[in-house]
Amino acid sequence: MSQIKNPLLLETVHEDWIDYNGHMTDSAYAKVFSIAVDQLMMELGIDADFREKEQYTIYTLETHLCYLKEAHKGQELRIALQLLDYDAKRLHVFFTMENTNGEQLATSEQMLMGISTKTGRSAPFPPSILAQIERVGELHKHRLRPKEAGRRIGI
Repeated sequence: MSQIKNPLLLETVHEDWIDYNGHMTDSAYAKVFSIAVDQLMMELGIDADFREKEQYTIYTLETHLCYLKEAHKGQELRIALQLLDYDAKRLHVFFTMENTNGEQLATSEQMLMGISTKTGRSAPFPPSILAQIERVGELHKHRLRPKEAGRRIGI
């Protein structure tokens, strides 16, 4: 696997994700982006067998969500990934949620950390995983940085 599929994830807005305002609730956006992290792990080769055998996984350290447009029941969502940066243990990723018309509905900037499940502490990516990350990094290094990346909250 030398490339992460695009979109990384296809999802449909479930009825139980709709809130009292008639659109997808904020926690459902976070859920979809969490599912996207799981899919990214699979794409990198960190599946259940790998996690058990290598005693290795990825945790989310930080997330910044931007809600741009409403999503509604039954709507198809497309989640794309951009790898902004990485080092031996961390991934700085940017997810974009779009509808079928290509309109951005939300973004999620995240810092992910490789973790040894044996020690419960951060650990370098295993060589096979790092090789995958490096391939993705090479493919994404010339992409424009999203305008939402690195944003701060303030009044």
